[in-house]
This record gives sequence, C-alpha cells and structure tokens, in this order.
Amino acid sequence: MGKDTQSKKTRNPAVLREFSAGGVVFKKDKWLIRSTTPSEEFPKSYWMLPKGWIDDGEKIQETALREVREEGGVNAKIIKKIGTINYPFKHPTRGIILKFVTFYLMEYESDVDGGHDWETAEVKLLPFDEAYKKLSFSGEKQMLAKARELLNQTY
Repeated sequence: MGKDTQSKKTRNPAVLREFSAGGVVFKKDKWLIRSTTPSEEFPKSYWMLPKGWIDDGEKIQETALREVREEGGVNAKIIKKIGTINYPFKHPTRGIILKFVTFYLMEYESDVDGGHDWETAEVKLLPFDEAYKKLSFSGEKQMLAKARELLNQTY
C-alpha cells in the first residue's frame, strides 16, 4: 500500500464550506429572534438570529439586510459589523458543512408588509436575558452578547 493510498483511507470526507450573513436586530431595549419552521430535512424547530446564504453577486451587507427582511419580517439599518462565527454541521443530504456566518448589529426601522417568510415560524422581540436564554446555539448567543456590548459603546 503506497503513501497516497494510505492517506486517502484516513482522510476525512470532503467538507463543504458555506458563507452566510445575518443581523442582530435591536428595537429600543429588545432583541429580535426567530424560530425555524420544521421541514423534512430539519424536523426540529430552533430559535435563531436571522441569517442566510450570500447570493451570487450580492454584497455581504446586502445579504444580512435581506435575511433580516425575509426571516425577521423587519427592515433595519446596519450600525456596525459584529464578527464572524464558524461551525461544522451535518446536513442530511449534502454531508459535512463548515459554515461561516458574519453578523451585523442592526437597528429596527419598520415591519415588512406581509411579515416574515415561510422559513420562520415565529418572531419575538425580547429583553436581552430572555433572548439570550431562548437562542438554541452558543455561537449566536455569543453574537447577541457582542451586539449588546457594541450597542452600549455606540449609544
């Protein structure tokens, strides 16, 4: 068995990389979170921040604003970049994915006519502590905490 054959046997399966953007939206002293609509691929519902894939030709800030409109049902303006998190997950049909998500601190401006899209089951504006406890994922909790810290420095 040659060196190349051995390394192929022990190598991890290909990891896909995905790039997304989203927003941590505040309205006065409340923070926007959303619950996902269960689907065949993802049958469990999670509480998350609005985020999604960067479309071809779209700037990262445009993606963040679009996702907040679509999944959060609100128009917002970007105040400042918070940062980027990354995490691996196993997609039921596409395998292992390493996802990079850049979040922006955003201020609520208005509700969107028609509300949120089908990917969202429910949207809540909650005080920080409640929103933090309700979020399903630690990386998003970290982004919420950083958003509050940036907000306190900015205003």
